[in-house]
This record gives sequence, C-alpha cells and structure tokens, in this order.
Amino acid sequence: MKESIYVIYGWVETLIRVCGVEGSAVPVVRHAVMAVVAGLLAFISYVLCRRLIVPTVMKITTHTKAKWDDALLGRPVLISACGIVPAIVVWETLPLVFLEIPMVHELLERFTAIYITIMSTRLVMAFLNAFNVLDTPAGQNVQQYIRSFCGLLKIIAVCVGVIISFAILIGKNPVSLFAGLGAASAILMLVFKDTIEGLVAGIRLTSADMVHVGDWITVPSANANGTVIEMNLTTVKIQNFDKTITTVSPTTLVNGSFQNWKGMQESEGGRRVTRKLYIDFRSIHFVDGNTADQPILEGKTVNGRVTNLLLYRHAMEDYLRNDPRINASGTVMVHQLEATQAGLPIEFYFFLKDKTSAVYEENIAQIMEYAYAQATEFGLKIYQQYPEQ
Repeated sequence: MKESIYVIYGWVETLIRVCGVEGSAVPVVRHAVMAVVAGLLAFISYVLCRRLIVPTVMKITTHTKAKWDDALLGRPVLISACGIVPAIVVWETLPLVFLEIPMVHELLERFTAIYITIMSTRLVMAFLNAFNVLDTPAGQNVQQYIRSFCGLLKIIAVCVGVIISFAILIGKNPVSLFAGLGAASAILMLVFKDTIEGLVAGIRLTSADMVHVGDWITVPSANANGTVIEMNLTTVKIQNFDKTITTVSPTTLVNGSFQNWKGMQESEGGRRVTRKLYIDFRSIHFVDGNTADQPILEGKTVNGRVTNLLLYRHAMEDYLRNDPRINASGTVMVHQLEATQAGLPIEFYFFLKDKTSAVYEENIAQIMEYAYAQATEFGLKIYQQYPEQ
C-alpha cells in the first residue's frame, strides 16, 4: 500500500516540478494538490450519487409492482445514503494526502470516522421512518406495533451512534464502552424510565385493542374529548372538537381511565340518547273517562285509573317510535325514575340514526323541546326551582 502511495507521490511531484516549483515548496504544493484532488473526488462521488444513482433507483422502484420498495428505497433513505459516500472517499484518500503528517492524518481520520458514524445513524433513522409510512395488509394494529418498535430502535440507534462516536474520539474500543454500560444499567433504566414504560403501555394499548388512530375517545383526567390523530412510543395526540390538541402518554391511558366511542361509531343501531325532565308532583292527577278513552292507550293494558302522566308517557313513546330520525328497532322508552325533591324524573331513552355530533345535538334539542311543550297539553308542569318553592 505504501509503495503505491509513494509512486503516486513521485508522479505528483514530477508534475509539480514540471510546472516550475522547486525546493521546499514541493511538499507543501503536493499536499495542497492532493487535498484538492481528494475534495474533488468526494464532491464528484456525491454529485454522481445524488444526480444519477438516486433518480435511477427511484425510477426502478416506481415501475415495480411491490409497494414496500417505494418506502424503504424512497428519496429520504437514498439521500441519507448519499451523505456517506463522500466520507468514504475522503477516508480512503487520507493516506495519500497526509501520510507524512501522522498527527493530522490521525485527527482527520477520527473526525471522518465520526462523520460516517453520524451519517450511518441518520440513514438508519430514515430507514426506520420509512417503516412508519409503509402500508401493511394487516391494518392499523400492525402499523402501531411497527411505530412503537421503530421508536425503540431509533433510541437504540442514537445511543449506539453516540457511544461509537465517543469511543472514536477518545481512541477506545467501542466494545469496552458497551461492556461498561452494564455497570450503569441502573442509571440507564432511570434515564429511559418514561420511554420504557411508554413502550410497554403502547404495546398494551394495541394488543388489547384499546385505542387506535381515528378513534373518538374522552380522557377526563386530561380534559380531552376528540379523535386520536397520532400514536407513538411516548405520546398519544388527541384533536379535540374545538381543534385544540391534547397530548397524553400511553401510560396515562393504561393506568387511568378513558372512554372509547368506537363501538358507537361502528354500530348500526345509532347513537344513544338519555335525557331527563322533572315533573311537578302537584300537576299529576287522574283523568276522567272521556279523557282516558284515547287512541294512545289502544292495545295497551292499564290497571286502575288513568293519570295524565301515563297518557303523556305513552304519547311520547309513540312520537319517538314514529320519528324517522330515531331507530325504532332499538330500545325506545319513556319511563319513571326514583322520585326526588326536585320532582318526578321522567327519562327519555332512545337511539338516533345520525351519529354526527352537530346533527345529533340538534335532533336531541328538537325532540326535547317538543317533549317540554307537549307536557302542558296533558296538564303537567315541568318542575322549576322558584324562590317560593
């Protein structure tokens, strides 16, 4: 190897002397020329990779039937790989440039090795990011597993890159530094405590099918009520209905409590409604025979005398069952609850077909407004707290 380098040195010095440079200036000019040549070779290699190899590979991947190569050999991955090529060229040409200056040669060799390590770590990160956008036939469950696992691998890659770079800088064997990490495992566990807990919690969330991206959830402890837009190793992002973003940790969801509305969204029965109104006890009374003999009670068994509240309940049930906005095949009830000091609670229980929040709330408002107004038609009074009461 050295013989070949000295041959190149002699050839370069001959060219320098032909150009009229003599004496002690020859080694200086030779080092400068070799450094310029090494820099040009590194630049040319980068341009060739960026302008020729990257477009060629991307063109090949776009014409294949497989989709995985579009992500794993996408532009970010190839651009990161291009950053390593000029460093390798510089690494190989360093002996040609600074063979006679060992101190400079060793220093530049270390910095070049550190640069290659950093760019290699960046390449690994880009490659792992490609997995996050990779479409999997198994659906979102597998995709969330991949994201959590890739997040862990990113942390490992960065840690390995930092250790190798530090070992190169101080001139030690990286293996010896890795061996020393065993003694510092307790400190590492403390430093990465949240990350490890987040990974375990994320796996529990997905494996138990608790929550996925796109689910509507409510987290009372975090005052969050909206759609999950992102899940990763340490955070779950929830876009609330007022367009604000709430960020919670997977550990919070696993160790705490939250409500997932996915079942309601996917159900064909509609969205449940439970509303109460309170009837003043003093307005409940029996009705005479003519009033009791109404179509409302046809086909229904009534034991004893008929009250205006009984007529009202059956009338509202018929109204709800005939309303096209309500799923008549689901449970429809207008029933009494336990009496309170604030009156007799009457609960309306039914399912609306349209589950969209705005339409859902508007339909509830219209139905309950009708229920309030209809109560007076039966001689009932809605309980309201007045000073004299």
